[in-house]
Amino acid sequence: MAKSIIQLVDELPEDNITVKVLRAIDFVVPGEWNNLVGFDATIAHFTGETDPKTIQRIRDRAAALYLDPAKGYQGAVGLYQAIDKADVAMGTAALANKVGEKLSFLSFISNITPKADTTQTIDLLLKIAVEVIAFCKLNGIPKPNPQLFANSLAENYHNAGLMRMIALVCIDAMLPLGPNFLTKIHVVIQGLNPGNIAGNPVFSGIQDQIPGETTGDRIGFVNQCFNAVEGWMNQLVAQTGITPESIFNHLGNFIQMADDNLDFVAAFLDQTTNYYEHTGIQTVAQRLILEAYESLQAEGDALPDADGDDRDRDSDGEGEFSVGDTVEVWDKKEEDWYEATIRKVKVKKDKNRYYVRYVGYGSSEDEWVKEKHVRAGNFEEADDNGYAVGQKVKVWDDDDEEWYTARIQKIDGDQYRVHYLDEDDFDDEWVDLDEIC
Repeated sequence: MAKSIIQLVDELPEDNITVKVLRAIDFVVPGEWNNLVGFDATIAHFTGETDPKTIQRIRDRAAALYLDPAKGYQGAVGLYQAIDKADVAMGTAALANKVGEKLSFLSFISNITPKADTTQTIDLLLKIAVEVIAFCKLNGIPKPNPQLFANSLAENYHNAGLMRMIALVCIDAMLPLGPNFLTKIHVVIQGLNPGNIAGNPVFSGIQDQIPGETTGDRIGFVNQCFNAVEGWMNQLVAQTGITPESIFNHLGNFIQMADDNLDFVAAFLDQTTNYYEHTGIQTVAQRLILEAYESLQAEGDALPDADGDDRDRDSDGEGEFSVGDTVEVWDKKEEDWYEATIRKVKVKKDKNRYYVRYVGYGSSEDEWVKEKHVRAGNFEEADDNGYAVGQKVKVWDDDDEEWYTARIQKIDGDQYRVHYLDEDDFDDEWVDLDEIC
């Protein structure tokens, strides 16, 4: 019996060679990836919920969505798992070929194994195709569309999904094929025949998922996928300046090989890591949890208020904002405000809630937030510190070690008189600049 998404996430390792590799190449997109393990912890991370009953309801809804045959969640996980299982065999073949090339007394091996560049290129092409197909499954796109994927990759890919693509470029392109990997890939593609790919173990395992009636049709789709993302890969290298040497240096903390053996490192990583499955499960879990959370939120009272914070309740009455407004949203974890656009509005227990999309981020980051965590931006009468009378702010309480929502009433230099929302006037107080945000 296939494992549930909860089991898969709970079993993700906190630290192994896959995690070490992903952490090592995190320098390409710093802070983009967290190794989230444990399903409940992942729920808390993406929803901000901490109440056990709320987390359980989200957990149950996500488990049901994963099993829904109309959704593409299980199919996407199956693809991520299939590509990594077959990758072990391909890494073994590439490593054997390299051993035959480097060691003269074993040269016969290179004569009976596929050329490493060919093997690595096929591996890379099929991984890109798998990513396109999985992306379309997760987004309800019935026919895999490489260009739609490429557009999303350039604009909206974040978190584990982006880290997976970074690892693809570093481990499966740059290390084994060198800085001119795009040119090498084109050369290999021109020399390929249907037999090269048709006999490949990865292709054999996923060919039923690849669009096309014939092997030639499917190979054509694989090539379309590469052509669609080639520009993004080229831009990534240009913008980050990554090289085989820089990647190897970051991997060097736990892989001891000489710099002239980067091709061995690449084949070794193919054999020993499963970064596609690892980050793929994390991607699916994120999408599942956000869909489960949104569906429960949409049901009104399905989720209880889990803050447990009776003092910090915004009771301003009518909603301050409308659909389409650009606002600033408080991030509890980052303890800062982020620009967002309101996409939906609802009232829950006489309190307004807003469904927001953060500026510069994709739909996977959309979330429901309470009105107390939303404020208008760009006050015209702001002082030199950027604050204005009437502005909603967060005030730090040293005793409670908590941020509370308040409005500025008066300003005197770097002193601000604030009124806490839903509190009596006698709680109004003057606070210093370094106490507000």
